[in-house]
Amino acid sequence: MKKGILRLFGKLLKYLAVLYGILFAVFYFDLDGKFLFYIWEPLICRHYDRLQRKDRTQTPYGQKDPVLKET
Repeated sequence: MKKGILRLFGKLLKYLAVLYGILFAVFYFDLDGKFLFYIWEPLICRHYDRLQRKDRTQTPYGQKDPVLKET
């Protein structure tokens, strides 16, 4: 029983050490910032640049005025 618990604790400790090493490398080399700057931002910019937008310079002035109710 004790041996099984110690073996399980040892495996858990190894996995946590590997996870800590990976997270340390990510933050030490700023891999998250590089990912956002070189990969994510160009993808998002390309996506939003392709969206169809209404030409706001062609909107007549009267269309923006609120509708007045006659009483």
